[in-house]
Amino acid sequence: MKFKYIPYTLTLSALLLSAASYAQNKTTEKKEEKPSGALTEEIVVERPYKPVLADAAKIRRSPDLNSTKAFKTRLNYSILDKKLELNSDIRQLQAQSLSQQPAAPLKNNYAKVGFGNFSTGLAELYLNTGPDEALQAGFFVKHLNQEGDLNKQEFSQQEIGVFGKSIMDEITLNGELGFDRFSSFFYGSNPDTSLQFNQNPLKQRFGTITLKGELIKNFAQDATSDYALKADAYLLSDKFDAKENSIALSGFFNKEWKQFNIGVNTSADFTQTKDSLYSIGNHIFRANPYIKIQGAAYKLSIGVNLVEQFGDRSSFSLFPTITAEIPIVPEFATLFGGYTGNVNKSSLRDFSKENPYLNSNIFFNGSVSAIQNEQENSYIYGGIKGNAGAGFGYKAMLFYKDLDNMPLFVNNRLRAERFDLIFDNAKVTGLEGEINVKVSEAFSWLGKVNIDNYSMDTQEKAWFKPGFRLFSDARLTINKKLTIDGELVLNDERSALLYNSDPAIAPSIVKLKSYVDFSAGAEYLYKEKVGIFLRVNNIFGSEYEKYLYYPKVGLNIIGGLNYSF
Repeated sequence: MKFKYIPYTLTLSALLLSAASYAQNKTTEKKEEKPSGALTEEIVVERPYKPVLADAAKIRRSPDLNSTKAFKTRLNYSILDKKLELNSDIRQLQAQSLSQQPAAPLKNNYAKVGFGNFSTGLAELYLNTGPDEALQAGFFVKHLNQEGDLNKQEFSQQEIGVFGKSIMDEITLNGELGFDRFSSFFYGSNPDTSLQFNQNPLKQRFGTITLKGELIKNFAQDATSDYALKADAYLLSDKFDAKENSIALSGFFNKEWKQFNIGVNTSADFTQTKDSLYSIGNHIFRANPYIKIQGAAYKLSIGVNLVEQFGDRSSFSLFPTITAEIPIVPEFATLFGGYTGNVNKSSLRDFSKENPYLNSNIFFNGSVSAIQNEQENSYIYGGIKGNAGAGFGYKAMLFYKDLDNMPLFVNNRLRAERFDLIFDNAKVTGLEGEINVKVSEAFSWLGKVNIDNYSMDTQEKAWFKPGFRLFSDARLTINKKLTIDGELVLNDERSALLYNSDPAIAPSIVKLKSYVDFSAGAEYLYKEKVGIFLRVNNIFGSEYEKYLYYPKVGLNIIGGLNYSF
């Protein structure tokens, strides 16, 4: 074969091979015969993909960082048939109406009545206009009587008054008109039957009419000045010839200037005391200008106390006044101290409240007036005070006083059941301490202690003045209905000066024993407006003597009801 026929030969061979391949792939399908009279349909069931453990091998151990295939999530849309408001204003909130609360029952009026041993009777009544604090007016009356085992050991006390209060835009006005009465017998007698005296005790009675008024500037955040005015007046008389009337006007003004406070306290007291043998005018004018400076770590006040006495006696005194406070631990501990002086008025009203068994003409000595006002030539004190938490407060203070004309009670030479008044100079050093604890409204406790040391000028002792005194008061609210309270008073022994009826015989000193007076009470709210109370006084039953020959009654119990309306 010649080479020129070779291309033709190869082309023919390729065509034959292609036809053979086509013939091998072509198959003859045999048609399936459908059964007659039956309906058939092919159904393909698609199930969700459920991977098996063997499919884990298909997962790549590491992600393919070169894969750029986008992942498109399937989103479902829900079209709401609601109009879109394009109002950009803020809607006004609609207040939810509260359910109507029942009105609280009125409890501004109060009545109390009780009875006890020793023929004790107790009655109290308070009436008030209502819950409006800006305008108040009211009336009150109190009565207490008691009768002991000794001859004419009887007591009776009454108080009655009306009051009013008005809070205005800039000032507040207060006023009160009252009357109080105390009556008793001079029942003092010697317990020694061989030295009996005062077999027929006389009755004593003190009645006092009082009138008070006050004007106070209301607090304002941006105010730079403050002021107040006050007026006090009273008229006192006893069963005999003693009378006393007094009018006292006082006020203060304070002005802020930068970090300074500049002000003045002033008062004018006009008192007239009368008895069967004298009529004494005892008037005092005081003025106390001051400057106060307050910094971040101190408070300082500097001033003078000007005192002018006029009337039966005339004198002028000037005392420097300096007080300072330095907080060493803010709000927890503050050091304080001061140096000052003053004049304390002697009045029949104050002495009768302290000791109602006074003799007649106590401000008379022979043919001259014996009235003296106590003068504090110097009063130096210092200590620490502060708070240890929100419910715990404390104070401790040392002091020294240089006193002229300190008043003292002594038994009368001829009538030992009555007391005269004498005056002596004294130097007093002492310690005062106070603790106040309040645990919410459920529990509160107050404790005070006084330790005094008297160095007298002419008298041997400070008559009837204890060297140690302790006072404690506690109140516990167990629940909404039951409240209990207790009070403890402890006085150290005291000394009394007892004269002999014969002036040639020197007076003797009698020791009065120390005593503890513990009292307790309970109140139970029986219903919303009705309560029951019980009070037990002098639980230890000690018939101690506060003043010589005048023992107190023993254990006494008072119980009764109270009602608010």
